[in-house]
Amino acid sequence: MSNLARMLRQTLTVARRDFIATVLTPTFLIFLLAPMLFASFGALGSLGARAVGESGEDRERLYAIAAPADGARFLAADRLARGFLSQETLPPVLEVVTPDADPAAQARKLLAQQDRDVPAVLYGAPEQPHIVHGNAVSRGSKYLAMLSEQVARDGRAGLTGPISQPRFEQVARETSTIGGKNTAAGFAVIALFAVTLILASQAVGTMAEERSNKVIEVLAAAVPLEAVFLGKLIGMFGVAVLFVLFWGTLIGNVGALLPSSEAATLAGLAPAVGLPTFALLFAVYFAAAFLLLGAVFLGIGAQASTPREIQMLSLPLTLFQMGMFALSLTAAGKPHSWIATFAEVFPFSSPFAMAARAANRPELWPHLLAIGWQVLWVALTITIGARLFRRGVLQSAGPKFRWATLLRR
Repeated sequence: MSNLARMLRQTLTVARRDFIATVLTPTFLIFLLAPMLFASFGALGSLGARAVGESGEDRERLYAIAAPADGARFLAADRLARGFLSQETLPPVLEVVTPDADPAAQARKLLAQQDRDVPAVLYGAPEQPHIVHGNAVSRGSKYLAMLSEQVARDGRAGLTGPISQPRFEQVARETSTIGGKNTAAGFAVIALFAVTLILASQAVGTMAEERSNKVIEVLAAAVPLEAVFLGKLIGMFGVAVLFVLFWGTLIGNVGALLPSSEAATLAGLAPAVGLPTFALLFAVYFAAAFLLLGAVFLGIGAQASTPREIQMLSLPLTLFQMGMFALSLTAAGKPHSWIATFAEVFPFSSPFAMAARAANRPELWPHLLAIGWQVLWVALTITIGARLFRRGVLQSAGPKFRWATLLRR
């Protein structure tokens, strides 16, 4: 049996051992369902924040102090304007109030209400409105100014309703929009980051227990350390694939229940390389990101000998991961910039940035170069981690690398 075949068999043996030891435990079920707990807490927080926000919106009012004739025009202009605004940009409800003897004092009294938030109050003739507001930058005051302009124009022209009858026709685009590509790129980076943050960081403490019970010394005596590191990495990757398949199937079935409007929005997020190719590239870059970051975490975490040291290492490694995420997300928003090129070349951000590139740009040949580049760095990172572990932990220098021996061959 050749050395390569022997090392491959040893690597797969270590991978199978770590995979079975991780999956066939009760704690793996808790780990598998952990995102559901996070999602539940997030949903509860979102519902609470939404309820607070909606309760605040219910107490907001805009006021127009106007005579009955002008008041009717204000309400008509308000209904017309709201028909062209999205739900997220709607201003507070408009109320029309009949003016009293002192409209200026009346406006300030309405603005100072204790039981309602009043962004702005308008009084005076529509041609020369006076708007009082509390905030330095008030969208409500600008909205009232726009309504006043419309009321003045309608009054001068004698109009009582809309004069246009628009007909809307949706035309399917042959290519995805720039916004759709950028959004798909952002989703790709966020999805890769979220999965690797949950899964790859587990590699930090994977060797601590085996160092404490001396199992790692037995493995190191039986097989090369490079095979041990690669085997553990492949075993953890198998756990990650199982995790992704479980949640991917669950989310896919839930996605089929989405309303047609939400499904149409997701359909607009078409990547530039096409959905089948993008799915394949995403899977490859997920594997590359996991193996790269997992190799870094495994190599650094192997230097720790106690749980306290592992906890101390977790923060800088998470910050490193956050830095790669921020760099790649910036590159996704600026696909033709120098920062995008840097993120695509830098090995530890390359999988994230190249996944974003697949969503933004249709060329396929750069992905072949990037995949080869990332595989090279996976091998380098594993080799460096194994040598550091051999020299720093096992106190064994191993065979020396000599240039003269290499040149004689």
